[in-house]
Amino acid sequence: MHPVAELIYYCGTMDSGKSTLALQTAHNHRSRGREGVIFTSKDRAGKGLISSRLGLQSAAIEVGPELDIHRFVVDQLSIGSRVDYIICDEAQFYEPIQIDQLARIVDGLGIDVYAFGILADFRTKLFPGSARLVELADRVNTLQVEALCWCGQRATHNARTINGVMVTEGEQVVVGDTNTAHEVAYEVLCRRHHMRQLTARVSRAGHTSSEPLPFNS
Repeated sequence: MHPVAELIYYCGTMDSGKSTLALQTAHNHRSRGREGVIFTSKDRAGKGLISSRLGLQSAAIEVGPELDIHRFVVDQLSIGSRVDYIICDEAQFYEPIQIDQLARIVDGLGIDVYAFGILADFRTKLFPGSARLVELADRVNTLQVEALCWCGQRATHNARTINGVMVTEGEQVVVGDTNTAHEVAYEVLCRRHHMRQLTARVSRAGHTSSEPLPFNS
């Protein structure tokens, strides 16, 4: 008896190794002779690419808002292509209807779907794609690689910064990175420092005095 196909969502903050795990998952399946399709959306490396901060990279199908993922997979099967598994990176950027299509692929076609993404945006609001995945996925797994806040605590939130200062307003999707010198960037923070809007740069600015603390002997 074949195991029942599943829709599994692996989620975490930025810097938690989502794309690395997506590429490793694809490699593991290919090494066992399985064939699959890799999807992504708005990767920092460019359109139609999935990349990790470890330097790994692979071609992928770019998911735009108009792509019918279920129809794409059915078309692949109809021309004789094998699709044993599906990798969906940056799944937070998918439309909710596209997440429904992934569920149809699992239930109707019996194909495992592994989705990877960020749960919440810089305002701590769920991305629509992630919200729908939480509602529909057979399993939601938090990535075990812990990103760290500048203070050394586990990072649980993504902050958008402009010149190192955290902002809480703006468009939900602005593609950026955590290791960039660009004006708009991202930083992972623990909840305490996210709530206080205390980024690494702001923290350093607040501790620049060279005077010793006034301890009494």
